[in-house]
Amino acid sequence: MRPMTHTSAKQLLPVGNKPVLFLALESIAAAGLADVGIVIGDTGPQVMRAVGDGSDFGLNVTYLHQPEPLGLAHAVLIARDWLGDDDFLMYLGDNFLSGGITRFVSDFRACRPDAQVMLTRVPDPRSFGVAELDGSGAITALVEKPQVPKSDLALAGVYLFTPVIHDAVSKICPSWRGELEITDAVQWLVDAGYKVGHQIVTGEWKDTGSVTDMLAVNRVVLDELTSRIDGDVDSASEIRGRVEITAGARVRNSTIIGPAIITSGAEISGSYVGPFTSIGENCQISRSEIESSIVLPDTRIDGVLRVENSFIGREVEITASAAAPGVYQLVLGDHCRMRLG
Repeated sequence: MRPMTHTSAKQLLPVGNKPVLFLALESIAAAGLADVGIVIGDTGPQVMRAVGDGSDFGLNVTYLHQPEPLGLAHAVLIARDWLGDDDFLMYLGDNFLSGGITRFVSDFRACRPDAQVMLTRVPDPRSFGVAELDGSGAITALVEKPQVPKSDLALAGVYLFTPVIHDAVSKICPSWRGELEITDAVQWLVDAGYKVGHQIVTGEWKDTGSVTDMLAVNRVVLDELTSRIDGDVDSASEIRGRVEITAGARVRNSTIIGPAIITSGAEISGSYVGPFTSIGENCQISRSEIESSIVLPDTRIDGVLRVENSFIGREVEITASAAAPGVYQLVLGDHCRMRLG
């Protein structure tokens, strides 16, 4: 996600104008869980400012500091005192699951295996932890980022554990990456004869580790949008499809085709905003066309013929001369200045 992550925590980058982490917290709250420990590192102050005490989500949030990124199992290790002897959910804050986790949690509560993981089929498993199943469907092996995967079932970044996981975490050694891998801890449970259940994701899942993934999740989130026009739209503008224009946004002599969201303080003038586009707070889009893109707050786009499939950071300025026709696909970090033509 560079250059975006040079200035922002990856989990706070927005889809549908909402940080990915917020979607995870909403799923946790919807599943009936209340106490959340967020493991933080270098970007901890940003996360703490954004989430606060968790009350906006109906949650009680505690922050657990991880001095170095030494692996997911290490995160469990440092959370040991806070977790006590309770069963717990571990949810990676940069993962997106459509449909939430309520069924996953209720199934665990009903059957209560020693651990339960979510799996999803992926086209290239080499970038993920991969599960191997036997003929009866039981997990026999979990391998982190295998060069020659024996399955296309990737760990989807959501786990449920009983306290026995603490024994597993204390017994494993760092991997070749120098990290304590949660896949190794779950494998320890399998090898020790503990019951490790699984559920295969049927909806949309993304590990938002790239701009392509972020744009894909943005499409999924916006596809669930309902129309709501609270902003100021003049009679010369046309709004079609499912469009949310929040209070404080202004649309002048423009066409907005949903699903799209225009956030408070944004001003769209003489422009076209196409489907699957999120426009952040206080953005100014004038004499331009943009579609299938994410634009973060306080950005100005003026006179650009066409922007598509782009991720544009905060306080960016993009202008164009009359002699700069074309379609542009852009990935711009915060505070950039670009003149086309």
